[in-house]
This record gives sequence, C-alpha cells and structure tokens, in this order.
Amino acid sequence: MQISNEDYQQFKPLLFSIGYRMLGSIVEAEDIVQETFLKAYQINEQKIDNNKAYLCKMMTNRCLDVLRSARYRREHYVGPWNPEPLLLEKSSDLDPSEVVLQKEGLSIAYLRMMEHLVPDERAVLLLREVFDFSYLEIANIIEKKEENCRKIFSRAKQKISRVEGESLNYEINESIINRFIQAFQTQNRDTLLELISENVILYSDGGGIVKAAIRPIVSLSNVLALLYGIIKKVPEDFYFEVKNVNGQPAVVIYMNGTVHSILSFYICNVKINEMYMTMNPEKLPI
Repeated sequence: MQISNEDYQQFKPLLFSIGYRMLGSIVEAEDIVQETFLKAYQINEQKIDNNKAYLCKMMTNRCLDVLRSARYRREHYVGPWNPEPLLLEKSSDLDPSEVVLQKEGLSIAYLRMMEHLVPDERAVLLLREVFDFSYLEIANIIEKKEENCRKIFSRAKQKISRVEGESLNYEINESIINRFIQAFQTQNRDTLLELISENVILYSDGGGIVKAAIRPIVSLSNVLALLYGIIKKVPEDFYFEVKNVNGQPAVVIYMNGTVHSILSFYICNVKINEMYMTMNPEKLPI
C-alpha cells in the first residue's frame, strides 16, 4: 500500500487537528503535516499496511519530538503563553478540516491545560479522548505497551480534571460574553460581578514582542482595571467582533485596520473564570 494524493486530501484535516491540539500552534502543525506527507510519499509501499495509522504515527511522533524541544523554548517565553487562536466559521456547511477540528478538546482553556502534561500524556489523552483511538492503536503509535497507555491516560485525566467543568455550549457562552461586553461598556459593576468570578485570572500573551502583562492578572478588580486601561488608549478606528475562536465565542479586537488581540474565555458554572488575551502578532491572523 502506498500513500496517494487521495490520502492527502482525506487525512490532512485529521493530521492537522492532531498537530494543532498537541502543539497549540497553527504554523507548526501545518509544517509537520507537510513534512509527514513528504516523508510518507518516499516510503517503500511494502512497509505500509494501514495508511491512516501510519500517517497518524508519523505525525504524532514528530509532534512529540517538537514538544520535547519546546520545553526549553517555553521556559524562555516572555510572559504567559497562550495557544495560537484558531478562527473558525460558524456554518452548517463546514469543510472537512473544520468538521474534524470542531470536536471536543479544542478550547483555549483545554489547550492551556495541556501544557501541564508531559508529551506522552498529551499524545495519549488526545488520541484516546478526542480522536477515539483504541489503547492498542495508541500503543502502536507511540510505541509503548497497551497497559502503559492506560496508566498514562489516567494520569493525564487527573492532571487536567479542573478544565472538565468547562461550559462548551456556544449559544449560552455567547450570551454571557455579550452581556459582559455590554456591562463592561456601561461600567455596570453589579452585572460584571454576576458574570465574572471574583478570583478571575487574565493571561496576557505578548510574547515579548508587544507590551503585555508579563504575569497573570488575578482578581476581578485587577482584571477590570487592566481592561479599562487598555480601552482608554485605543485609536479612533478601534472596533471588535464576537467570533468563533477554537469552537467558542471570543472577542476579536481590531486596531489600525488589523487584528490587535483576541480575548478568549474559560466559562464554568455560568461564570467567566479565566480570560486569555493573545496579543503576540505572530499568533494573530493577518
């Protein structure tokens, strides 16, 4: 069996979806997808029994290599690190890549929690929970015993258990965010207290490229002070839109005709518990 152009069209969305969730980076995931197919095209046809399994194994293991090297890069990242936001279209007629992408395990909160996992834990959790691979298939992909994969999955689930209460109901979350925007604009503190946790945390990712808070901002009063401070300095052409980012509503902020930042939310028990302001221009759509 040999990798064909049909395999490329069929499996490219799946491979990208695995790569993006493992790395939190659109550019790196796209690069590794291309690299995976280029290598796969060169493989002797007798060596491949199952094209999908083979491609997933190549993709996953290359991502594991990147993650192990990324540990060093993340330790030297300036300020909090947020995953690269992924803008999706809310449409009934999605292309195959968005059908695969809009499964669970895509929210910014979930991808941030993945940072608490070592590379093998990340791979096993995603392959099992998001992509429904059997433990035997996962064992073959990451070259570990099936029983080990079960233990790794259990350990990973415990580490990210906090994010499991996240609300993923798009319509309810959109209503909360629209109410938050209105209350923020009118400085209605009672409504803000109703919508936002008193212990809310804001992670501002500028990557050392643009000015951003280099430590998480903790508490409602501090977060609101930061946001009001930003609003006071915006240019006249400032505007924003609520868009589908990583399968959830987020605020896309425009200044000087380009995307300035994206504000995403972790909503749990009908309250905003965390906010993620991504300002690093290398992570924003052009």
